[in-house]
Amino acid sequence: MNKNWYAVYTKAQCEKKVASLLTKKKIESYCPFSRRILNYQKNRTKIVYEPLFPFFVFVYITPAEMSFVKETSDVINFVYWLGKPAIINSAEIENIDSVINSCYNIKLEKTVVNPNGIVRIHDEQGMDLNLAPISTETTKIKITLPSLGYIMVADSEKIFIESFNYGVEKITAFV
Repeated sequence: MNKNWYAVYTKAQCEKKVASLLTKKKIESYCPFSRRILNYQKNRTKIVYEPLFPFFVFVYITPAEMSFVKETSDVINFVYWLGKPAIINSAEIENIDSVINSCYNIKLEKTVVNPNGIVRIHDEQGMDLNLAPISTETTKIKITLPSLGYIMVADSEKIFIESFNYGVEKITAFV
């Protein structure tokens, strides 16, 4: 059987624990943490790491392994869509990982997603993402995650964006 990414719903503040327990069971799991920079005074900042998706851990399993995951402590259930466990696109998991490694102050906004546009984003370190962004501002990027129903809003340093309108027209811009 083919493996897919699924979202697992966990108890409150148990994301890291569940990811650790799943790893001990030799199940590939992913719990992304966002880096938030808090400014206290003019010269004092603090970096805080918090789960990007509260109550969720992503697992890469076959459908036969689902009951094994449900038996894990602090796992409530899988996230369902139209009566079936929701399958998360593997490219979105890779893109989430790339964004959290190069951006900070990432926030999620629940949305109805229109995945019609395709965009390639490059940063100075050579990050290459194929995403569908909503918009860009001077230091903020907004990226859709269609299979999750969220928009990721992140602060970023200088990036290079190539926008493709349905794969025909190419628009480039420096942010």
